[in-house]
Amino acid sequence: MATSRLPPLPSSERWHGLDAIRAFALLLGVCLHASMSFLPGAQYFWVAHDTQPSAALGLLFYVPHMFRMILFFLLAGFFARMGLERLGLRRFARDRWWRIATPLLAGWPLAFAAIVAVLAWGAMLANGGVMPKQAPPGPAFTPESFPLTHLWFLYALLLAYLGALLLRSATALADRQGRVMRTIDRIVRGVMGPWAPLILAVPLAISLWLQPQWFMWFGIPTPDQSLYPSFAAVTGFGGAFALGWLLHRQTDLLQVWSRHWPLMTMLAIACTMACLTIVGLAPKLAPATHDTRTLLYVACYSVAAWSWTLALVGIALRFLSAHSPVRRYVADASYWMYLIHLPLVMALQVAVARLDWPASLKFAVILISVFAVMLTSYHWLVRNTWLGAWLNGRRKAGGPTVPEARATSVVPAM
Repeated sequence: MATSRLPPLPSSERWHGLDAIRAFALLLGVCLHASMSFLPGAQYFWVAHDTQPSAALGLLFYVPHMFRMILFFLLAGFFARMGLERLGLRRFARDRWWRIATPLLAGWPLAFAAIVAVLAWGAMLANGGVMPKQAPPGPAFTPESFPLTHLWFLYALLLAYLGALLLRSATALADRQGRVMRTIDRIVRGVMGPWAPLILAVPLAISLWLQPQWFMWFGIPTPDQSLYPSFAAVTGFGGAFALGWLLHRQTDLLQVWSRHWPLMTMLAIACTMACLTIVGLAPKLAPATHDTRTLLYVACYSVAAWSWTLALVGIALRFLSAHSPVRRYVADASYWMYLIHLPLVMALQVAVARLDWPASLKFAVILISVFAVMLTSYHWLVRNTWLGAWLNGRRKAGGPTVPEARATSVVPAM
């Protein structure tokens, strides 16, 4: 594989802008999940449905859901190759096992049990304080029906790492002179101009158009209910991971986005407004039909998703590349916060669902409460403990991450 043309890094060896936007992508997920009980029709797809539904709060789900996981996996691919180049294959594999696979194996049973407990509590409250006699059918726990919960991203990352390493090995064997990779580098360089969102949107649009039983309003189907990701998820998230991996070979290309972020932001806003004009603010719970309207929506949605992604990366590189202790702290905390947030958010949604308060007030109470719990638990239970070393690398007590962990600490949080 060709050597990356890396610009000089600061002494901390962190891409501070990318680190900040990675934390932003993670914590957007907390806001997104907190909004779901307020969506009209939430009783059909969420643990709680609020008595004060709000289509306006639906924007806090709809817009981040367009791009958040594409951004997430783009950065994951970039930092994955960085980690592989710095650690070597054996240490990289051990690092991924420790910081991605073991949190999934250890965290999934706890997360699932907590979510089931919240479901039972919500069902009891809705049934006058007693458990319903008949409970809805649960998952079959087969590969086709397995509730990965919000931790599906860890499972998807493991698949992405495995696929990237296999392809890398196969390419190294078949392309000893490096011709194929040089050709791929030229293609990536040709794509990465101000027109990049339009080109990158094509495979995503095709996969969404071909996705069976596709619910337009919810965008790319997240693979949280099966061990077999959908074609659209593989194309959207796997394609973003692959692009991030390839961009690490030519990091100077990132500067294109830092220059063109205003254009990409305007394109993202325009396409998002076009999408909302077609589907509206409230979720549509009927599968899409293959007609001109859906085709137009698929095109606008795919361009918007990639425009938001590239614009946000450009903004981060342009304005957030300097070291900030606050952003660094939040970036370090974001992995832990995302791992534990969903049962907490669901419990708070159930608790406030029947209160006769405005939806915006209840939403604010949920967010303030859950962030207070997450940040407090991180600071006192994680940051300078074995949990922090497990998730983010070893730290000196009260001090910065030690050099080896610092060089890769942005990786596991993906």
